[in-house]
Amino acid sequence: MTHIQLAFSYPLMSSKTSSAGGAVNSAPRWDLSDLYQSPQDSKIEDDFARLEKEAQSFEKRWKGQLKVSSASDLVQSLKDYEAIEEGLGKIASYAQLLFAAHTTDAEIGRFAQGVQEKVTSLSAHLLFFALELNRLDDEFINSLYKDAELAKWEPFIRDLRVFKPYQLNDDVERVLLETSVTGRQAWVRLFDETMAAMTAKIGDDDLPLGEVFNRLTESDRHKRHEAAQAISASLADQQKLLVMITNNLAKDKATMDKLRGYPRSVSSRNRANMVEDEVVDALVEAVDSSFSKLSHRYYSLKAKWLGLDKLEHWDRNAPLPKSDDKIMSWEEGKKIVRKAYSDFDPEMGSYAGKFLDNPWIDAAAVPGKSSGAFAHPVVPSVHPYLLMNYHGRARDVMTLAHEMGHGIHQILAAQSQGYLRSSTPLTLAETASVFGEMLTFQSLLEQEKSPERKRHLIASKVEDMLNTVVRQVAFYQFEVKLHQERQKGEVSAEHIGQLWREVQERSLGPAFNFTSDYDLYWSYIPHFIHSPFYVYAYAFGDCLVNALYGVYRERPEGFAEKYKNMLAAGGTLRHKELLAPFGLDAGDPAFWHKGLDVISSLIDQLEADPA
Repeated sequence: MTHIQLAFSYPLMSSKTSSAGGAVNSAPRWDLSDLYQSPQDSKIEDDFARLEKEAQSFEKRWKGQLKVSSASDLVQSLKDYEAIEEGLGKIASYAQLLFAAHTTDAEIGRFAQGVQEKVTSLSAHLLFFALELNRLDDEFINSLYKDAELAKWEPFIRDLRVFKPYQLNDDVERVLLETSVTGRQAWVRLFDETMAAMTAKIGDDDLPLGEVFNRLTESDRHKRHEAAQAISASLADQQKLLVMITNNLAKDKATMDKLRGYPRSVSSRNRANMVEDEVVDALVEAVDSSFSKLSHRYYSLKAKWLGLDKLEHWDRNAPLPKSDDKIMSWEEGKKIVRKAYSDFDPEMGSYAGKFLDNPWIDAAAVPGKSSGAFAHPVVPSVHPYLLMNYHGRARDVMTLAHEMGHGIHQILAAQSQGYLRSSTPLTLAETASVFGEMLTFQSLLEQEKSPERKRHLIASKVEDMLNTVVRQVAFYQFEVKLHQERQKGEVSAEHIGQLWREVQERSLGPAFNFTSDYDLYWSYIPHFIHSPFYVYAYAFGDCLVNALYGVYRERPEGFAEKYKNMLAAGGTLRHKELLAPFGLDAGDPAFWHKGLDVISSLIDQLEADPA
C-alpha cells in the first residue's frame, strides 16, 4: 500500500472561536497547486496511467526473482519500487489534503474515494515486493549488505522484516489489500464525514461542533456549561452510529491481529513504531504511577484558583482568573513561532520561514474543514503541508509551533533519506513537534516581564503537558480496555462510557465531579478511529523532549547540529541510536521519570506562588 504518513497534533478542540474579525480571519488557506491544479487536472489521470504501466512492468520484471537477485539487482528493484510508490503518494496526498480541507463537500469526497480505490488497485501489482523481501533468507540478505549501495537500504529492509512473523500468504494479503477500501477505510471516511457535518445548538444557533468545543475555554462558567450540554446532546444524537463505527473497527482489528498472530492489541502499533512492548509498558506505568503528583495535584490547584469545591468536565480547559484573554492575529502568531525557531538555530528558522511565507499552511477556521491539526509530508519532490484551525489563542500559537516541528522534521528527513527511508515511527515523529512547542513556550516565558502573566504561561504549559502525557496515556488505557472488551463481543454504548469514565476518574483525579453526559466524550476523538493506539506516542514524545531539552539547557554547544542530524535520520535509526549522542536511553525506566519530573517541577512553581 502506498506509503502515506500524517503526523497529527493531539486531538483536542480547545481553542476559542474569536470575534476579532479580520485579524484572525486573515489566517491562510493552503494552495495545493504544487501537487495538482484541481481534481479535474489531466495530469492526475496521466500520472495514474503512467504508474499503472510502471507497476505492471515492475511486477513482471521482479516477481519471483528477488531470491536469485544480485545486490545491484536488488538496489535497482528498490529504486523502481520507490519511484512508483512516490508517484502514488503524490496523488494520494493531494486527495487526502483536499478532503481534509473540504470534508463535507460531496464531490471532493467522491474524488478522494475514487483516488483511494485506484491507488489500492494499482498497489496490488506492488504487494508481492515486500512479501518476497521478507521471505528472503537472513543469511542471503545479510551477505548482500556488503554492497555499499544496498547497505544504504538496509534500514528500510530491516523495518519491513520486523513484520515477517506476522505476514500471511500472498493471496490472503492481496484480498486484504483490495477489500480495505470498502472495509476499514470506508468506516474511517464515514466517521470523518459525520464529525465534520455535526453541529451543536447554542440558543437558536446551530454551530459547527469544533466551534462549540472551543467555547469550553470561555472565562464565563455558564457559557462553558452551556457549550458542554450542547456537545453532549450532539454526541448523543450520533451515538448509535459512532458506537457502531467503533465496534466494527475494533472487531476488524481483532480479526487482523488474530490472523497475523499478534499477541496483544497494541503489538502491531509497537512494531510499526519500532519500539519494544516493554518500553511502552514502562512509559505507561511511569505515567500512571505519577497521576497523583501531576494531574491530581494540578487540578486541585486549579479548583482552588477558580473558587470551586469540585471541577466539572467543562472546567478542565477554563482560563485562570485574571488571565490575559488577548487574541493574537495570524501575523503575531507567525512572528512568535518564527522567532522561537530562529533563536534556537538560524537554519531551523529558515525552514520555518518557508512554511510561513508560502501557501503551505491551511490555518483558517472555516466550516466543513477537518478539526484538529496535522502535518503531511507529501513527497520529497514537493514539500509538506500543515493544517490547523487558528482562532488567535496562545494554544493556537503552540499548535502552529507543534505542526511546524513536524514539517521541518519531514523536510530534513526527506532531503536526506528519500521517500521510503524518511518515514519516522510515531514515537519519534512527535519529538520535533513537541520540541518546537517547548522552544516557543520558553521564548515567550523569557520575554514576559509580568509575574502574573508568567504564572499563567506556566499554568497553560502544564495543562498542555498534562493533555499530552496524562490525558494521552489515559486514552491509551481506555483503548486497551475497549479492545479487550470487544474480543468478548460487541460493546454497548453504556459499557464504553463506563470504561471511559473509569480511566478519566483515575487519571484526572478527585478534583473532578464527572456528570454522566461526559461518558459520551470518547466518541469525538479521531485517533481511536484513524490510528488505534497512536496516542501513547504523544506521551513518549513529550517525556523524551523534556529530557532532550534538559540536555540542551545543560550543554547547548553543538546541540542544534546533533538535533538536526537526529531529524535528518528519518526512519533509518531506532530510538536507542538516535538518543545515544545526547546520553539518553528510553529503555531505562528512570528516563521516563526524568521527563515527568519536568512537569512536576512546574507544578511545584505554581504551588509556591502565593497567588
